[in-house]
Amino acid sequence: MSPSGPQWEGLRDALRDRLRDAHDARLCLVMGILNVTPDSFSDGGRFATQEVMIDQAGRMLAEGVDIFDVGGESTRPGSAPVDETEERRRVEPAVAALYARFPVPVSIDTYKAATARAAIGQGAVMVNDVWGFARDLLMAETIGETGALAVIMHNRETVDASLDIFDDMRRCFDLALGRADRAGVPRAHLVLDPGVGFGKTDAQNLACIRAIDRLRDVYDLPVLLGLSRKSFLGRLLNREVADRLGGTLGAGLFGAARGAAVLRVHDVGAHVDALRIRAILKEIA
Repeated sequence: MSPSGPQWEGLRDALRDRLRDAHDARLCLVMGILNVTPDSFSDGGRFATQEVMIDQAGRMLAEGVDIFDVGGESTRPGSAPVDETEERRRVEPAVAALYARFPVPVSIDTYKAATARAAIGQGAVMVNDVWGFARDLLMAETIGETGALAVIMHNRETVDASLDIFDDMRRCFDLALGRADRAGVPRAHLVLDPGVGFGKTDAQNLACIRAIDRLRDVYDLPVLLGLSRKSFLGRLLNREVADRLGGTLGAGLFGAARGAAVLRVHDVGAHVDALRIRAILKEIA
């Protein structure tokens, strides 16, 4: 199934342009997490019914969200894999409902090309691939054929404290961008994500946040940063999941100052307010 029509193309093109503007102006968009899963580490089960998910999306809209990110499979350490049939059962109606009701672009958080294609057919304009075109080798082709945008995330199967994590990100992104080029995906349709919390030590997670400006310099692509309530913040601050908003905001604002174009978060209103105050202060300066 392929998307068509001016509504889908308009949402995609507007998001593409806003991402570029955010990258160039060192501003930051807010992506709101909508997990329609029973087992995500922070909000698993909270939005598993469509009615509750739509209510949450409405709250995010009122708070100023820029992108909805719908996930049907938890990526927390130790989570059980979800097959394509079950993932599609969870995400397709959610994406379709968001697309029909809200003037906000929808991203589908999946590494499976078939799920991505199905969600795009329901209205998603972006694919957020936590395996950066490396787990399902049909993903780049799917993005090229549908014309969707894509987030390429750096990920690792195992943690290796001896790695230079920036060099490892370079290898990952170079391979993924090569696949994108061969599949005919325009560079303007791509976003990079350093993958904080995925196959990294706490020191490497911090290094990834500090390296956003280096990623910008090397690739000249928007960078998405996902930090919300993550375990490394809990370890650094000795905080449980529900008490990590302060740490998330602090790390996110640092990332925004380094040039992140998108913050992927659970707490939309707090991040929108923090980024607005940051923008006001920058304008005065």
